[in-house]
Amino acid sequence: MNLEPLLDALGLQENAARARTDDLRARIAELQSRLAEAETHVEHLAITRKTVTALADRLPAQAASPDLPEHPDYPRVLAVFNETTGPLRARDVCEALDHELLPKNIEGTRAKLKRLVKLDVLTEVTAGSFARKQ
Repeated sequence: MNLEPLLDALGLQENAARARTDDLRARIAELQSRLAEAETHVEHLAITRKTVTALADRLPAQAASPDLPEHPDYPRVLAVFNETTGPLRARDVCEALDHELLPKNIEGTRAKLKRLVKLDVLTEVTAGSFARKQ
């Protein structure tokens, strides 16, 4: 009995099966790598949520300034005043917000500070010097 054709056919099937398993192993390795990246991302998001939640306690209560304009700088400006004990000038607030110290930025910040005075959130201690209302 000649087993040669049968063994050749088995060899071809075995080679194909090996190639398929090698391909699957490569795909599994790539998926494991992507899974590890996704798990790391989830961990970072959890840490961020924990940090933001902890910092939220430091922010002024929203009820304290319900009429605050919707510009994103206003909460940041108030956060600067929450971190300081004395009065600040517009230039100091610009520095704290990492704005470039250009006249247009300082004047824009001064206008925001004046608006916060009108809203009774800040007080102008002396001309150009602002503090959080007690």
